[in-house]
Parts: sequence; structure tokens; C-alpha cells
Amino acid sequence: MADLRSNWRVVLLVVMLSMSAIVLFVPSATLAGGEVTGPTNLQYGLELNGGTRIRTPVTGMSATQLDVQRDDDDVVRNVSQELGVPSLDVAVRDCTASNVDCRTEEGHVVEVFNDSVTPEQLVDVLRAQGITRIDGTQVTTEHVRDDPSPETYARMASSIQSKLDATGLSGGTATVASAANGQRYVVVEAPNREPEALVELLDERGLVQLSVRYPGNGSMQEEVLVDANGIRTVDPPRRSQAGSGWEVPVKLTEQGGVRFQNILNRVGFTSNRNYQSCPANASRTSTRNEDGYCLLTVVNGDVKGAFSMDGRLAQTIRSEQFANDPRFFFTAGNQSEAQRIQTNIEAGALPAPLDLDQRQTFTLEGALADQFKLNALITAIVAVLAVSFTVYIRYSNATVAAPMVVTALSEVALLLGFASIVGLPLDLSHIAGFIAVIGTGVDDLIIIADEVMAEEVSSQRVFQSRFRKAFWVIGAAAATTIVAMSPLAVLSLGDLRGFAIITILGVLIGVLVTRPAYGDILRALVTGDK
Repeated sequence: MADLRSNWRVVLLVVMLSMSAIVLFVPSATLAGGEVTGPTNLQYGLELNGGTRIRTPVTGMSATQLDVQRDDDDVVRNVSQELGVPSLDVAVRDCTASNVDCRTEEGHVVEVFNDSVTPEQLVDVLRAQGITRIDGTQVTTEHVRDDPSPETYARMASSIQSKLDATGLSGGTATVASAANGQRYVVVEAPNREPEALVELLDERGLVQLSVRYPGNGSMQEEVLVDANGIRTVDPPRRSQAGSGWEVPVKLTEQGGVRFQNILNRVGFTSNRNYQSCPANASRTSTRNEDGYCLLTVVNGDVKGAFSMDGRLAQTIRSEQFANDPRFFFTAGNQSEAQRIQTNIEAGALPAPLDLDQRQTFTLEGALADQFKLNALITAIVAVLAVSFTVYIRYSNATVAAPMVVTALSEVALLLGFASIVGLPLDLSHIAGFIAVIGTGVDDLIIIADEVMAEEVSSQRVFQSRFRKAFWVIGAAAATTIVAMSPLAVLSLGDLRGFAIITILGVLIGVLVTRPAYGDILRALVTGDK
């Protein structure tokens, strides 16, 4: 019997199948997040799990190919002040910078993410700032697109994906799609989630800040202490240790801790017991604390919590020791608000708001999705039985047909392991890809068997010669398949993309792992390791 070294391809296949079994069935053995409720670690998409798909544009407009001779931050500040919108609703991108990807754009791009601003107003402000086109001409409304830039859409999809992942939503995806008229959309899929819950998640910009409110200059002043950029880690919500309500513990970055400490000391928050002067139920518009100091948890501009500070922590800040271990917490009225704060901190704020008034919603009931799942399973079983029967009829020899079918099925097992470890949400398109992989895999194995067994094999040298000849044929066929499927895998073409990805992965696994392993098995069968 040949030693393990001569059959290393079979050993490699067995090891990979063992690893696939582990990531498929052992809890918490995958790299992907998300809650897994079934017997395996596989995640399912909308078509196999039910849920909601929302397609919506992004609110805003963009002026491109601009010649901006000033600092980007100055432009953002001036444009936001002139238009009367928050600075978060204005973005400036320098497409000439090496670290900025503007794709086909040139010069600068100025974007405004606020539906109260008209193109005429944006043009007037740009002209007032002395901003012209890169060709030296004046900016007009013809140069303003009634849509944010492609880069903003890409960042929106990435941010929403982070928000979906932070919620532990299994199989949730966010992508960018385009209509025939050029209008772009963000497409969000959320299995096992009702439309109202998904809209609530997407309707929040996700801007979380901790601010301090204090009396000064005859009126109440407010200053931001820390936002998501100043937070290093965030812990799960817990019940407040000081009383009712909930809190979200965080650890600040070194820079965030120093800023937090310096501002509180500068405004007098930590002196004269001011840290205990915030009344209960205080809000941004409350008049009950005109003479008091408050720390505010602010989410998307709305105060979700107002509170005082423990005396020991105030002493630590006053002695400038807080920055050595900058830990604090955001407060919330209930557990749901606290979890939303945690999600927004972990995912970060969306670059722009979504125009959910223009959304298109598709909902699939869980019962119908279960029916799709059952039908897909039945189809896969029928395909396997049909392939097995055909192969057996072709060779009338179970010792040849059985390894062929098992090898083809091992490709599916490896693909399922890959889908499990990366958290790929399976849909009907992926199931179709699995069935196609079984068919093409068996085709290649038949080519190998027919070439090798055309005549009697007298030695391993003869076997290797015939196997290499057959492998060149299936290698060329695999290359053709990959080239043909690559555009479908790259472009945003809906279900065709999932089918193409699974097919390409199946072909690669077959050429690199399973076909060579089958060659070793066939060699042992026909040569007896002669």
C-alpha cells in the first residue's frame, strides 16, 4: 500500500473536509458574526429565511470637478454656516489627494446631505466662497447632481453593513445598485426582520455624543466631550449602578480621555460640587437646570439621558488622573435605547441620511422561505441521485462510480464550510451554484476516468501520463468557466452574482483539491499501486 506521502492529495482533502465539518457544526467556530439558531453555523439570506429588503436612495446632492484653493475643513464650516445646516451634512473630498478615491472624478467634490437645500442655494454659496470649476468657469446648477457621489454610496453601504453586523443580524447585507436612468440606491436585506424594525434601524444617522451643558455668558452653553471617534472599546449595556435606567460602559482613547478631562475642568464641572447639580429628567430644552451642570447623552441630536457625576470620579478628573484610565458610560432610559447606543458607537455614524420616503420595500414571509428551503433541498437530493445513477450506468462498476460521486459531493461540503466560516448568507442563487458544481465536477471526473481507463494501465508512469493529459483538458475548461463567470461575480447583478461566486469557488476547489485527490484514488484502483 502506498504511503501517505504518495497520497498527500487525498490526505489534504480529508483534512479540509474535517475542517469544514468543524466550522459547519461546532458553535462559535466561524469568523463571521451573527446569531446562529439552526443545527449548523450556516447563515441564510432573505429567500431562505424570510425577512425584508429595502431599496432607497441617499439624501443629498453633489457638485463635482471643482477648483477649491482653501482648506477642506474651512469649506465645510463656511458652507454649513451659510446654508444653515449642521457641518455633518456637508462633505468636501479632494480627488487629487493620493489617499482619496474619487474614481473618475477630478478636482474637488462638495456634497450636501440635507433635503432643505436647493441646487441654486448650493451654487450661490460656492460662488460666494470663490469656488469655480477646474476649467475656470463659474459653477452653475447644471454642474450639481441631484444625488450624492458614488463614493458616498459606497461608504453608506459599508457603514450600514457595520451597523447590521453590530446588531448580530445573521445574513444581513447592504449593497449599492443602479437603475437604468443612472439613479443609485442602497439595497439592504435583513432576514428575519420586519419592515418596521429595519426602517427604525436605518432611519437613525447613528451619531452618538457625550456633551456637557453648563451656565456661562448669561445662558446655557453646550460642548461635545466625546463622540464615536474618541472611543476605544464599548461594553454591553447594563443596568445603571446609580439608580434606575441603563448605561453603556466605554473606554476612551488616550486623546479622547485628555479632551474629556480638560473640558470638564475648564468649564468648572468638577468644582464646587457642580457635578451633582443636574436635576432628574433634565433635557436639552429644560429650564429646570439654568443654574446647574449636566452631562448629556445625545443621539442624532436628541438627548437620551441627562445625569450628574459621582464625586469620586469628579475628584479623579479634577486631579487629572482620569486620562490614565479613561472609562465612562453613556446613560439611557431603557434597555432598547442602551442597545441602540451601543450599536451606533460600534458601527459609527452614517455619512448621510437615507431618503426613506422614496424607499421600495419587499417582504418575504418566513413560511414561504421555509418552503423555498425545503424545495431547494429536495432539488439538490434529486440532482445527486440522478448524477449517481447516471455514473453507475456509465461504468457499471461501483468501485469506480462511488469515489466519483463522493469526490463531487466533497466539493459541496468544502463550499458549505467556506460559506459558514465567512458568514455568506445563502440564497436560491447559491443553491443553484451548488447544483451546477456537482454537475461540472462529475463531468471533469468522467473525463479523467475515461482518459485513464481507455486502455489497460500497466504502470504508474502510464497512469500519470494519461492523468496529466486529462487534467490539461479540465484545467482549460475551468479557466474558461472562471473567465466567463468573473463579470457576473464582480458586477451588481442580483442573483446572478451569487451563482457566479459559488461556481467560481467550486471550480477552483475542484482543480486545486478534489480532482487531484480523485486522481490518487483512481490510481490506487486501477494500478494497485504498481
